[in-house]
Amino acid sequence: MNLAGEALPSLRFVRLTGSDFRTVFDDLAALRIAVFCDFPYLYEGTVAYEKEYLETYARSERSFLFAAYDGDQMIGATTALPLSDETAEVQQPFLDANYELSAIFYFGESILLPAYRGLGLGHRFFDEREAHARQFSQYTIACFCAVQRPADHPQRPVDYQPLDAFWTKRGYHCEPALQSIFSWPDRGETVSTPKSMVYWMRRLV
Repeated sequence: MNLAGEALPSLRFVRLTGSDFRTVFDDLAALRIAVFCDFPYLYEGTVAYEKEYLETYARSERSFLFAAYDGDQMIGATTALPLSDETAEVQQPFLDANYELSAIFYFGESILLPAYRGLGLGHRFFDEREAHARQFSQYTIACFCAVQRPADHPQRPVDYQPLDAFWTKRGYHCEPALQSIFSWPDRGETVSTPKSMVYWMRRLV
């Protein structure tokens, strides 16, 4: 199914903050697992782990979710929260580089089912997160991270298009010196292996 170019009158949008995240844990967990199983993440997740991960957002008063639904199905979502509310693994590269955590808003996932790509929702997701962060005067920087995979990775699809150009057009730049290491089992594997996640940043003001 390809919906590019079609009107989507059935789409509805939901904004949630803080503890209200818990009302959509099941929908968001299912969407994350569905999208992240593909390259470049190749992530085999479980609903139980996803809910544990999402608690970080539910505990943050300034966290933000913008989700798109087609009927009753969540087909896309994007999240954000202050970097000061993130986990130590995310904060550490910024502390090591002497950034002020209280000035940075961290953008989490931005995920969309394949059939709904190419409709402008990716830009909408960034617009929504940036607007949410800007309403708090203290945040001057937005950042997110992306997994690094070698160009010759055996599971890289021949038609794979990295999002670097899209992110650059949005005003973000890659900061190779800022990296975190996260581990998870790749699709079809049972043992977790470390993955390098590099950060992208832009000024909000």
